Amino acid sequence: MKFYAYLFLIAICPLFGLFAQDKKPTLMILPSDNWCIQRYFITEYDNQGTKVKIPNYKQAFQEDTEIGQVISKIGSLMIDRGYPLKDAEQEIKAIEARNAEDNMTSSKTSGSSIAESPLDKLKNKTKADIILQIWWKVNKTEQGKIISFTLEAFDSYTSKRIAASTGNGIPSSEITPIMLQNAIMAHIDQFSVQLVNHFTGMQQNGREIALTVKRFGSWDKDLETEIEGKEITDIVTEWLNTNTVNKQYSNAETSENILRFEQVKIPLLDANKNGIDARQFARNLQKYLKAAPLNIDSKLLNRGLGEAILILGEK
Repeated sequence: MKFYAYLFLIAICPLFGLFAQDKKPTLMILPSDNWCIQRYFITEYDNQGTKVKIPNYKQAFQEDTEIGQVISKIGSLMIDRGYPLKDAEQEIKAIEARNAEDNMTSSKTSGSSIAESPLDKLKNKTKADIILQIWWKVNKTEQGKIISFTLEAFDSYTSKRIAASTGNGIPSSEITPIMLQNAIMAHIDQFSVQLVNHFTGMQQNGREIALTVKRFGSWDKDLETEIEGKEITDIVTEWLNTNTVNKQYSNAETSENILRFEQVKIPLLDANKNGIDARQFARNLQKYLKAAPLNIDSKLLNRGLGEAILILGEK
């Protein structure tokens, strides 16, 4: 028995070593969109002329009697497994206190703008790597109350689903947060493995973002303009080849007015071991284009953590 235990420790020690050296992803827990819709915790915002319905998390935290306890119970399960947590409710309060709920950012000269949803702003403020969303429903049966749940994890940068768990609890007379905690306990370890696998993949292959390069209409150049024998398009592409992880990116659109890159893999950390988001990555490109001999002014915008837009020609 001791021999097998020894073999087991040898097998898992490399995994522990990996995460002793590299911190686990930071999480933020929110109610799911469907949960908010069912309870009418919804608001609308104007996304450049289009009305979009999104969850009203502030209203949910203020008016629902269970959501705070539910998030606390789930949070304790994740903390026990070594995950740092960001408190969504407190961050929402901080954003409002600093008057950060503006609908758009404008160019100083031309008035060009980009809309950003309240959830994007929350992501930008917290900079959580992963968003956990929880949905639950309690059904009454002859044996007692049974809770059903779905717990999903989304990459904050791409909004892609990276882990999911769903199940039902056993009949109980406990309050909802306790029932939900007990139901999730049976699935939480496998769910955690999915999170670890995703984050390990990012450490090895880079974090995925989207990058768009445009031009202001007032600019007297376009992306096909040559500077010292190279088109601006080629200059941007060469910079990406040098600064992405293993030259990983996909050129989704190219014209004289726009360059759109998807699946751009950027390093997880900079040289000082600080996290890098899309804006910080694009900021380095902005500095490169501004320097001689290019001398190109640009406006840097972002949508959430995972999408940056660089508009050439002015600020």
